Formats: sequence, structure tokens, C-alpha cells
Amino acid sequence: MTYEVIIQEYTPEWIEEFEKEKLQIHHALNDKAISIEHIGSTSIVGLPAKPIVDIAVGVNLLNDADLFIEPLKELGYEYVPKMEFPNRRFFRKGLWRKGTHHLHIYEITSEEWNNNLLFRNYLKSHPEKLQEYAALKKHLASMYPEDRATYTELKAPFIKSIIELAKKSQ
Repeated sequence: MTYEVIIQEYTPEWIEEFEKEKLQIHHALNDKAISIEHIGSTSIVGLPAKPIVDIAVGVNLLNDADLFIEPLKELGYEYVPKMEFPNRRFFRKGLWRKGTHHLHIYEITSEEWNNNLLFRNYLKSHPEKLQEYAALKKHLASMYPEDRATYTELKAPFIKSIIELAKKSQ
């Protein structure tokens, strides 16, 4: 299923929104979350992004996420099972296809958790790659404005290359 790709210029409001959500999530999960991180494009100063705040919650065991469904529901997050991603649990805040926040729960020792942080941190410290990614995102959004699936699929090789660069530079 496809839907619109909207890329906005960076705004510091995304980081402010993450900080607000982080406090609420931390309180709702009663310290069961080991770490709560702002990930994705909205976490990187200067990077244009879809206006969706991505939040990663690290836990010891992924099955612990089952205990989070009700507390997160009270904060407006809906659990959305995604069988194609067995190593995470996904929650959305906002209307269907108009989500404002995406919350991803990973085991803190997982490759998925690590890759999200590697990608974010590498772009933050390599402005030339950040600019390259910004240009790619804008180009793909202009080519596929009504097809988020294709937009996402075509970003994947760049994302993988950044993760590999980040791993080599550790």
C-alpha cells in the first residue's frame, strides 16, 4: 500500500517534541525501558524529513514490549503488528496514514538497535554525507510523491552504505 511522501525542512521543534515524548514514555514504562533514543531524520539537525518523530526504546527482551501496549495506549500510541519486522515492535501515534510519532521497540543488544544509532551518529558527524542524504531524500520525494514504499526502498542502499561506513570507523 502506498501513501504520500512529504519532506519538510528541518525544524528544532522535532527535538523538542522528542524530549516531551521521552519523558512521558519513561514515566509510562516505569523504568522498564533501558534507553529511549531519538532516531531517524528528525533527530539530525539540518536534515529535511517527513514530519514524523521516530523514537527507539531499548529493552532487555523484545517480549517485554507486550507489557507496554496498554501504558503506551494511554499516551495515544497504537500498537501496529508488523510481521515483516520480527525484531521490533511498532507503535504509531496519530491518525492512520497521518502519524506524528513512530515508536520502535528493540532489544538493546540487537543489530537493529545498533544500526539505528550508527546511522544517526554517522550523519551527525559527517556533514558531507548528511547533505548527500538530504539531496537523495528530496530527489526521491519529487520522483515518488505518492509512493512512500518506493521512496523508502530506494533510500535503503544509501542507508546500508552509511551503516557500513560507521561500522568501519568504530
